[in-house]
Amino acid sequence: MAVSVLAGVYLLADHRGYQRAATAYTAEIAQMKADAATARADEIERQNAVNDAAKAAEARSIAQMQADNQSLQDKIKELQSEAHKDSDAGKPALGASSVQRVNKIR
Repeated sequence: MAVSVLAGVYLLADHRGYQRAATAYTAEIAQMKADAATARADEIERQNAVNDAAKAAEARSIAQMQADNQSLQDKIKELQSEAHKDSDAGKPALGASSVQRVNKIR
């Protein structure tokens, strides 16, 4: 009988200890999950900020390229207009104005 009592006390104490450990670890696991969710949200926010900055830089780069392209197109039109107006256009040698236009292209 004493052995049964001791076994019962042992099982009761062991069960309560297990429950305390399970409660503690459940809380620890819940905290770890919350920390992971926060870290994930922070990383997504960081990536979005970096992506937005890259998109803005790319938009500025594209705008600059378009402005440069337009400037070149305007220069080409100007030089073509000057070439059509050149009275020496059909001659076998380049005149001074033709040389100047060629130098502008460089």
